[in-house]
Amino acid sequence: MSIGRPKTELVLSEDERVQLSSLARSRTLPQAIVARARVVLWSAEGTSNTEIASRLQLTNATVGKWRRRFIERRLPGLYDELRPGRPRSIEDEQVAALLKRTLSRKPKGGTHWTVREAAQQSGISKSTVHRLFQAFAVQPHRTRHFKLSTDPFFIEKVRDIAGLYLNPPDHALVLCVDEKSQIQALNRTQPVLPMGLGYVEGITHDYVRHGTTTLFAALDIATGTVFTECKPRHRHQEFLAFLRRLDDCIPPELNVHLIVDNYATHKHPNVRTWLAQRPRYQIHYTPTYSSWLNQVERWFALITQRAIRRGSFRSVKELIAKIDSFVQHYNRSQRPFVWTATADSILGKIARLCSRISGTRH
Repeated sequence: MSIGRPKTELVLSEDERVQLSSLARSRTLPQAIVARARVVLWSAEGTSNTEIASRLQLTNATVGKWRRRFIERRLPGLYDELRPGRPRSIEDEQVAALLKRTLSRKPKGGTHWTVREAAQQSGISKSTVHRLFQAFAVQPHRTRHFKLSTDPFFIEKVRDIAGLYLNPPDHALVLCVDEKSQIQALNRTQPVLPMGLGYVEGITHDYVRHGTTTLFAALDIATGTVFTECKPRHRHQEFLAFLRRLDDCIPPELNVHLIVDNYATHKHPNVRTWLAQRPRYQIHYTPTYSSWLNQVERWFALITQRAIRRGSFRSVKELIAKIDSFVQHYNRSQRPFVWTATADSILGKIARLCSRISGTRH
């Protein structure tokens, strides 16, 4: 026999359930709104207030409050009511005009709006413009680079390479191979100032060049191990020599899948002949302008950030020694990169980008 006042039944329409589910999954909305949406969804499923409070670490009274608010006011009831305070100093029309001007026009003599210029044009204070830009996630000072592939077999290549990452073949080695060319041995003109409490490391902006090297690398996607070799140039001869050394290190019973980009060195007739004479090798070319599909590019970014960019090298030999030291340390504690993107998710993202730029003009 139940004791206490019976709760009013909470029934959701299909549209309300869809909207509440979207709120409950959001990672950008305030957590209070997300929690209230979950309260309503779980209540509609028959979960008790006590259990909901325990899941969300709320009090029973708070759960009951938002349950009642939803029953009385539906979705608008989940949002906080306006609190007393100074009335807004700008109208909605002013905000709309500011946003429209910022998004659709360029300032005279400039490529993008600054907060100060937008404030002068709109008659709104600089601090208010800054708050509005933050509230609507308008960032005229930033850009994001992109390049769409023109490869006629883009879809097929994406599915091929993503399939290798997510479901690599048995008794085979999948290697991401590429070279980072023209790495400069730069020697700072003055000593590096070490980092200390309250101040960052200091390096001079100028340097003396002492030559370059090219870093060839093959990343094993299963283990994260990297096989590298530095060479003075990056012609097909050096690439072929790197493949020969790589071949000597791979057990003969394994098939080998090489993921490479479309650089001419990788497609040279001598390279193709060498691969054709070794049936266990299969080569997979990334689509044009899609080097981001090659996982070794991520490793190149790591070694650049951690060992090369802020270094000071008096010779190419010293630079190569630093690279080798980093590789040895990396391989002792290596972990494979976690690839989660499916071919469908990649193609879906490309489709959304195409839809965004389809109406733009140069």
